[in-house]
Amino acid sequence: MNKKKVPFLNREISWLYFNERVLQEAADPSVPLIERIKFLSIFSSNLDEFYRVRVATMGRLANLNDKAKELLGFNPKRILNEIRNIVVRQEKRFEQLFQATLINDLAQNRIFILNDTQLNVARGTFVRDHFRDKILSNLVPIILDMDKPFPELKDRYLYFFVRLTNKGTKTTERFALIELPKNLPRFLVLPETNDLKFIILAEDIIKYNLKDIFYVFTYTEIEAFSIQVTRDAELDIDKEVSDKFIDELKASLEKRKKGKPMRLLYDTEMPFDMLSILVSKMKLEADSLIPGNRYHKFGDFIKFPNVGPASLEYPPTIPLKVHGLHRAESIFNKLIERDYLINLPYQSYDYIILFLREAAIDPKVQEINITLYRLAEDSRIVNALINAAINGKKVNCLLELKARFDEQANIYWSARLQEAGVNVNFGMTNYKVHSKICLVKRLEKGKEVYYANLATGNYNEKTARLYCDHSIFTARKEITRELLKLFTALNKKTVIKGFKYLIVSPLESRSKMYNLINREIRIARSGKPAYLIFKVNSLADEGMVAKLYQASNAGVKIRLIVRGICCLVPGIKGYSENITVVSIIDKFLEHARVFIYGNGGKEEMYLSSADLMTRNFEHRVEVGFPVLDKDVRQEIRDIVDFQLQDNVKARDITKLNNNRYHKNQLSTKVRAQVQTYNYLKTKHQ
Repeated sequence: MNKKKVPFLNREISWLYFNERVLQEAADPSVPLIERIKFLSIFSSNLDEFYRVRVATMGRLANLNDKAKELLGFNPKRILNEIRNIVVRQEKRFEQLFQATLINDLAQNRIFILNDTQLNVARGTFVRDHFRDKILSNLVPIILDMDKPFPELKDRYLYFFVRLTNKGTKTTERFALIELPKNLPRFLVLPETNDLKFIILAEDIIKYNLKDIFYVFTYTEIEAFSIQVTRDAELDIDKEVSDKFIDELKASLEKRKKGKPMRLLYDTEMPFDMLSILVSKMKLEADSLIPGNRYHKFGDFIKFPNVGPASLEYPPTIPLKVHGLHRAESIFNKLIERDYLINLPYQSYDYIILFLREAAIDPKVQEINITLYRLAEDSRIVNALINAAINGKKVNCLLELKARFDEQANIYWSARLQEAGVNVNFGMTNYKVHSKICLVKRLEKGKEVYYANLATGNYNEKTARLYCDHSIFTARKEITRELLKLFTALNKKTVIKGFKYLIVSPLESRSKMYNLINREIRIARSGKPAYLIFKVNSLADEGMVAKLYQASNAGVKIRLIVRGICCLVPGIKGYSENITVVSIIDKFLEHARVFIYGNGGKEEMYLSSADLMTRNFEHRVEVGFPVLDKDVRQEIRDIVDFQLQDNVKARDITKLNNNRYHKNQLSTKVRAQVQTYNYLKTKHQ
């Protein structure tokens, strides 16, 4: 099949349909109220990053000539226009949800968000005192000289664009900018009255007290409107991985704050002449203007205070134990007997911490190898590795400095690790190391014995409370021998091939996955039942889409669970009649990558750190690994089956792109995340 002619949805447009599913959660009345506000926050944060990275890239592609566009397979300018149309529509839906629905629902629960025009005398006095005590000294207005260059507005900071008008004998105008400091608390809870709760936002506090800021000027009218700029976040760095690389990375992170403006969110109440000044002075393109609401930087609403009852939030999920693993017993001794699976966040992440802590203090442990991509703010993983080095273990840590938006944190952690004596490898020149693997060498009766942890998600205990991932402990020689071979190469900053069990990018993943799919194609063509079940975050690689179409046409039944981007279009005659796709958006973020192959009745299963995107095949070091333990394989299969049966939070991905909730023949409601928790609770009690 000619991949240019196969049905292939543009990845940017597909991503916007995914973010609309997040917006659906905010609109779902069955979701607790504060959680609905948090889903609005997630939608907003997602969109910020989308503009900083994907729209910025698309903007650069828009300058290509017609021949280059033909090679791309799409016209970037047309896609940018489509993006803007979808985003404007979504922002209107967002505004309607927040202003007309959620604020009303808060009021039904006796919670009120007040703006600067809704304060009575007592609350006004409280707000003014708070402003003068806590906020005023942090604000430094910039008085604008319209004959001079406009100040550089920082990426994703909140600003007020202010006009001071003096309508005297001769009307005069003066303009100013007020930057809201990032460390300024966004929400202030006001004193309760008659069991009524009141919250005011920092920008409304400032608007209420504008006179205190501009008291030195003569004016008869003052207007202030909030704006937020989202800038190009792509880095321009030398790819040499060295001390010079770290210095250049730091410099590029500073440049990121001043990248090209990709989007200006503005309050639609702003007069047209003021908006025109901003457009002119900031040299903005029309496509970058996005009409917004009163409140920008909505990502901060993830911390919206719940001043009402606990029922307005999801009840906390208490992490479950894993049957057979005990905090007071050696994990290494357990792994000699069998493999163990941790299903996050349903089961406790402490088992991963305990594995590393035991390795740090066990006299028999000689060496620890680990790859790190994103780390928690106060990382217990790092602390365990530091303790291991202090205790005389050889610790080799490959810390990926190029993890987008975590670069600054990873520079900090690399320094901490090096100070403690850890051998820190900063990754590779041409590839990001995205694998989630750890290998421990232990000397037992004079022989080297290896223990491993392999996972679909990062070594990050914070995200492990929210992300659904699978993490496997094993001492199987088939796996540990190949991990040793891989770590030996990575520690020398090289990539290799020749693995029997592992599926490793960038040299082997594509060919090995194609071979596994080809096996299903042969089985289907022989007249026997053949199937594939894949669960990923994103499916955007053109070659993989074409290969799945080929399998569908051969009669292979394909069921996909794709949370985010899905460029494959199901249900198209001659291409994808045997393919169905669902996406699950719920309380937790579905993050695991699972690949199941029918194999003529001898089902095989792989887990992986990789999605089905070109970067995962060709530009990253990823590790896929077989699930060899029969009991572990069955447990994951049961969880995947719950997801395939979900008729509460699953949406059908179809050529219509309308995100309709999935319906099936089941007489009872199946909500996969609830079902999974209850299943694991019963099984492991």
